[in-house]
Amino acid sequence: MLKNLTCAQLKRMTLKELLALSEEIRETITSTVLKNGGHLSSNLGMVELTVALYYVFDFPKDKLVFDVGHQCYTHKLLSGRFEDFSSLRQRGGVSGFPKREESNYDCYNTGHAGTSVSAALGIAKARDIKGEDFSVIAVIGDGSFNNGLVYEAFNSLRLLNTNILLILNDNGLSIAPTVGSMHEYLEILSEDFAHNEKKDRHAKIFERFGFAYDGVYDGNNLEEMIKKLTEVKDRLQTESVILHVITKKGKGYAFCEDDPESTHGISIKKTDSVSMEYSQTLGKKLTALAEKDKRIVAVTAAMTSSLGLSDFFEKFPKRSVDVGICEEHATVLCASMAAEGLKPYYAVYSTFLQRSYDEILIDICSQNLPVTLCVDRAGVSGADGETHQGVFDLSFLSMIPNLVIAVPKDVNEFERMIEFSTVLNGPLAIRYPRECKRIFRKQTEIRLGEWEKICEGDGKYAILACGERALSQSLAAAEHLAEHNIKAAVINARFVKPLDNRLLDSLTEKYILTVEDNALIGGFGTLIDTYFASKDKIIKNFAYADKFIPHGGVNELMKEFGVSAQAIADYITTNEIG
Repeated sequence: MLKNLTCAQLKRMTLKELLALSEEIRETITSTVLKNGGHLSSNLGMVELTVALYYVFDFPKDKLVFDVGHQCYTHKLLSGRFEDFSSLRQRGGVSGFPKREESNYDCYNTGHAGTSVSAALGIAKARDIKGEDFSVIAVIGDGSFNNGLVYEAFNSLRLLNTNILLILNDNGLSIAPTVGSMHEYLEILSEDFAHNEKKDRHAKIFERFGFAYDGVYDGNNLEEMIKKLTEVKDRLQTESVILHVITKKGKGYAFCEDDPESTHGISIKKTDSVSMEYSQTLGKKLTALAEKDKRIVAVTAAMTSSLGLSDFFEKFPKRSVDVGICEEHATVLCASMAAEGLKPYYAVYSTFLQRSYDEILIDICSQNLPVTLCVDRAGVSGADGETHQGVFDLSFLSMIPNLVIAVPKDVNEFERMIEFSTVLNGPLAIRYPRECKRIFRKQTEIRLGEWEKICEGDGKYAILACGERALSQSLAAAEHLAEHNIKAAVINARFVKPLDNRLLDSLTEKYILTVEDNALIGGFGTLIDTYFASKDKIIKNFAYADKFIPHGGVNELMKEFGVSAQAIADYITTNEIG
């Protein structure tokens, strides 16, 4: 039924046919995600609501903006991408998020939470200015509804004097269960009150901003959704509406419904074995340290289990804080707790840390406060694509005064860096990828700004590598070069800031190569370039070029974008021949 289905054909379907279509969509999403990886439970809950949207509205003339965007799979299947859907999240295939470059049905690229209302308002305002006529719909989950950017957008609705439909998809979860006062407020609205006056009174907060509130409805009831959306569509001519619906995350599959948190994102295991996730080490070590150090506090923004902190939260509930999807707030919270003598550890994905830049700069670092940023999923993250690649953190952090930046070579070194953080009386960022795939034999004491030499060279080439992936690629290159009687020194540059000036000054090698799982501009290589600017050295940087990295496999992308053992070895052998 899905194959070659057009929007016009969908609109002519009976309810029975639409229900059958919904089940086919659900089966297609499940089979594809279990094969390719991706976001499962969030998409299963969105099937009927998205089908109803396509039945009532006229896409792509009408515009549909998804908050975050990881719930857009049904939308992609209904917008002419069924044939390519088997390539979901593969290099060159269908993205797991909306992409304007991919289809005119994707009117706005998303990937981070809280942007949909602002985007929808901007699209609607542009429509009004140009004198066009179409509807603008934003779909936002209750988890994203905690984000402060949403309320900045709300605050400008009357000022912009435009109309949009905001669908609040309430399933009680972001990745972890939704927390906070707004979630509790939505729960009040969702209850079946005996007296509707009480419910209406609670809903008036949205009217203060300029929205007409309408809820609560069953978002998985296709017939009800079609009727309600048809009614709301007419109202958009004169007012903006918040339509509050309840959906079941993981709808249709018991294993997802029973455990929507762990099935939010499905990862596909490759043939190479994984020793451990860095997040597991963080949780285990931080919990052990907190037993003795009462200052330690763990903070997260709606990703407790993903960041390895579930046991810590269970064992130390009074020293555990999940603020929801409010990264800036989490950062200031850490700064203020540190100012009062606590030792906060803020665990966050690299891509989401970007949202906290001003607060890191001003609140933490300008006050020189002992906050540790545990920067997970750093470097190329793979299949989630441009919005989730953690390749900018070294660049935007390295320019901040007072901040120490550490990059462990494996989970053992990471564990010792966490121990080191307890005695460092200032800001620290430790950045690491998701998986530890290698444990190195050499393990030395962690001292501030001190690197370690992994293998000696013959005095001509020195490879400076920061982080597990970069160091693994560098050692592989060195092994290949040794087969050609070229002996390159390999150094674990485990502190990007401060640099190990003593070791750098001792290098006799003419050729210095830097390797990092980060963008070149502003990153580790740039710092080394600056350091040796007045010295008689030839520098070659292996880092990512000035472009956004698309979705694909981690190793595949590293090779494609020039951070690989082959690229390193080729440079040196070519130089030898030349």
